[in-house]
Amino acid sequence: MKEAGRTAQLGNGGLIRVLFETPSGFAIFVYDGVNLIRQDAMQAVVLIGFEKFENKLAAINHDTGVSERLAMMINKYMAPGQKLAVETDGYKKIIKKSLGISCLCGRTVDELMWGLKIHMGFLVPEENSEQTNEDRFPKSVGMRLLLNRHSFRVQPDMMVTKQIIQKTGLVHECDQIVNKHSDSLRTAAEHLKEISCIDTQDWDLMKLAAALKMICCPEEKIEAGRWLFLKQQLKRFRDDAPKYKDKILKMPCLVVYDEMY
Repeated sequence: MKEAGRTAQLGNGGLIRVLFETPSGFAIFVYDGVNLIRQDAMQAVVLIGFEKFENKLAAINHDTGVSERLAMMINKYMAPGQKLAVETDGYKKIIKKSLGISCLCGRTVDELMWGLKIHMGFLVPEENSEQTNEDRFPKSVGMRLLLNRHSFRVQPDMMVTKQIIQKTGLVHECDQIVNKHSDSLRTAAEHLKEISCIDTQDWDLMKLAAALKMICCPEEKIEAGRWLFLKQQLKRFRDDAPKYKDKILKMPCLVVYDEMY
């Protein structure tokens, strides 16, 4: 129901168009707009149009509105009632006034535009400006929040490379997996306290997943166990493993462990 509501909110099956300004012109992308509403969505865009403009300032501004050429480009790819994501509130007002098209902008759209700029050379192959070869970018708000949450020390004005951005993406993916299994792992943790008298309140979810794997497969040697647990805890996992037979389902625990490790 939530997904259907989000789709209905945007119309056109949730698909929106994205007007993206490049160094030499404008590109139009098709995008699943539900990603701008959902916090856990995988984001993907598809280029459907690109044109170079010698004078981008004349193409869209407060005084003259949207030029005929840019208007034709935008309207060519827009369906009736479809939303258009734009970079600034100024563009939103100009396009609404000139073309009557409802636009989206704001923090989540900023994150999308940030990603498009980073991958511009790949997403817009016709854009051959020097900026497509840059390897130093400002951090997005989302990236800054993620790094702060994991206690990485970064200066507010620090530029980041594509390699750092990719590694931050991996951290985000790990967070998504951990959060997905949070409830089931915490439920299983109650059995650890009840059966083995082990308090897991201060454990992170990856440590908990490793403990459950060791209980489900006591005959296996798990590398993470050596540095995560005390010898007494490891022995208790092995000794108490049979007691968990009707308490913890083996296959779901193994699936969770494999995803997290």
